[in-house]
Amino acid sequence: MSIRCTVESAFFIAWSFLEQSGELGPPDETANTILDAIEAQVRKGERRQLVLANKAIDAYRKQVAQSRPAERQIRLR
Repeated sequence: MSIRCTVESAFFIAWSFLEQSGELGPPDETANTILDAIEAQVRKGERRQLVLANKAIDAYRKQVAQSRPAERQIRLR
């Protein structure tokens, strides 16, 4: 399988999971986070689709968790 197909499949897996779990955020931001995480892992040599997708999901969740405290501070002011 080509790298392009691997990345596309991993992206679709991650996107579908986040969508079904109700965690999907703004499409552009979510797509960028997922793709950045997948690209970073591909550069390290990872080629397994599920590993790429799971790491992308973890990266997305981490980013969302880090952005939430800032949102709370803005709302509290």
